[in-house]
Amino acid sequence: MGLSTAYSPAGSRLATAPLAAAAARRGSVQRLHRRRPLLATVRCSVDAAKQVQDGAATIAAQEPARHKTGRLPRFGVFCPTYDLTSDDKTKSWKKLVTIAVSGAAGMIANHLLFQLASGEVFGQDQPIALKLLGSERSLQALEGVAMELEDSLYPLLREVSIGIDPYEVFEDADWALLIGAKPRGPGMERAALLDINGQIFADQGKALNAVASPNVKVIVVGNPCNTNALICIKNAPSIPAKNFHALTRLDENRAKCQLALKAGVFYDKVSNMTIWGNHSTTQVPDFLNAKIDGRPVKEVIKDTKWLEEEFTMTVQNRGGVLIQKWGRSSAASTSVSIVDAIKSLVTPTPEGDWFSSGVYTTGNPYGIAEDIVFSMPCRSKGDGDYELVSDVLMDDFLWERIKKTEAELLAERKCVAHLTGEGIAFCDLREDTMLPGEM
Repeated sequence: MGLSTAYSPAGSRLATAPLAAAAARRGSVQRLHRRRPLLATVRCSVDAAKQVQDGAATIAAQEPARHKTGRLPRFGVFCPTYDLTSDDKTKSWKKLVTIAVSGAAGMIANHLLFQLASGEVFGQDQPIALKLLGSERSLQALEGVAMELEDSLYPLLREVSIGIDPYEVFEDADWALLIGAKPRGPGMERAALLDINGQIFADQGKALNAVASPNVKVIVVGNPCNTNALICIKNAPSIPAKNFHALTRLDENRAKCQLALKAGVFYDKVSNMTIWGNHSTTQVPDFLNAKIDGRPVKEVIKDTKWLEEEFTMTVQNRGGVLIQKWGRSSAASTSVSIVDAIKSLVTPTPEGDWFSSGVYTTGNPYGIAEDIVFSMPCRSKGDGDYELVSDVLMDDFLWERIKKTEAELLAERKCVAHLTGEGIAFCDLREDTMLPGEM
């Protein structure tokens, strides 16, 4: 049963509404825009004292506007509809961008949402609406997130709403940041994790297909993110496959850090860093094409043994080491990497440079197997789109490791065939490789 709720600073109870057609919607991948059931009550912190006094009269006065929009109810100070053309400051702003975030009550989102709201990501003239997806268990925490966003007084943050049904939360989304996923528990095989999280991302792909903006940009963070992104693609046939990304930017950032440390330079001197393949310990940090201060890495760092062994293994296992040190997986740095990934798509790539992202391989120029999601070097004009970089070097060492991570992704694809419409799943993962954040 679907559930959505509105935050009430006046101490009212949560108001809930069942989604009568949820099961039918989940069974279809067609793009269908349906009006969502609305809450019985919505109370806003704007003039909260008067609302308590007026009670039902205030609520009734709000009903026509909610029925007119048919949108997920907003929260607190975000309940009114603000006219962005009403004063000199806001009338020059861009059109409102709607950003849906799953796993919105988690640690990664706890960092990310405030970066989004501050204007750091999309710019200081870009107002945004945040639509936050959680679960029944996290619903109260989502209210707390909404309260903190409200109290932070971000001028660019114009709407906040929460819910637990993706068909509500993803409606009209321009960006979908899919963070929420089940972590691998003790004794859980990777195949089981693929199936459990695959079900989540199949449902979310269908929801995006049904209600999101036709050109929505999707960044999949929840692991195993490459194959989860593929599942989303297959369940969202109305959305261009090119619009889906699996997050490998944190791996790129980690690789840049290690090269900078070894070379004794600041990290901004490292460019053209590629992470090839899967977001797992088979990932390939590419030192052949990377540059330090405009020079090939191998000209600056002449220790080939270090590059092939210690550097590569350090990047592949960085997340696990962080858990050992801190007792939990990375959150703040993951949030930063999501910001970096978005900014790489909405800002023109510097001349001669590129960035890494897990994208759909069909039509790629490298000879990598088609119909998987594979991290590759990309460039963008800053319009949200990208193109693959064709002018890269390849040697036997690099290609051998690319083929290994490719084989892992092909095996994962077989494991989730029942979720991608390709028949009966057959899972034969010969090596139970770890995700970068696992022990």
